[in-house]
Amino acid sequence: MAQTPFLSRFVNLYHASWDHHSNLDAELAFNCGMADQPVAALLKDLKQRGLLDETLVVWMSEFGRTPLGENRNGNTNVSGRDHHPFAFTLWLAGGGVKGGTVLGKTDEIGWNVTEDPVHVNDFHATILHLFGLDHLRLTYRFQGRDFRLTDVAGKVVTKLLA
Repeated sequence: MAQTPFLSRFVNLYHASWDHHSNLDAELAFNCGMADQPVAALLKDLKQRGLLDETLVVWMSEFGRTPLGENRNGNTNVSGRDHHPFAFTLWLAGGGVKGGTVLGKTDEIGWNVTEDPVHVNDFHATILHLFGLDHLRLTYRFQGRDFRLTDVAGKVVTKLLA
């Protein structure tokens, strides 16, 4: 498995209002409408300029969302979705990722992972690999214990690589 050259420049964009614990219908529709065309334009622009192959685009959140409505303290006006740390959706484009790949599956209500789970350590190992870094070589010893960005676990998810 060939390593890609290390990408020395990157940009992080954050949008803070995706934490929909309430007002799900209105807020989700607003945020999707706000993000859809600009993200599509970014990908199209990168591709037209020949930069998508060397630019990794990652779209993700802090957590997944439960498939259940969240109503707090009997307040029926609060309708959102709570954090779900075991299953969530993210997408990758460009930067050495195999386009069109769908990996993983949940049960019919989105509660449990049923196929191809990817642990966060595996995801981090894969991102580091796409940046041209071997996560295994980033190990350092401190007070008798090995540490690294992927803890002492993580493996590159080769199914995602172009």
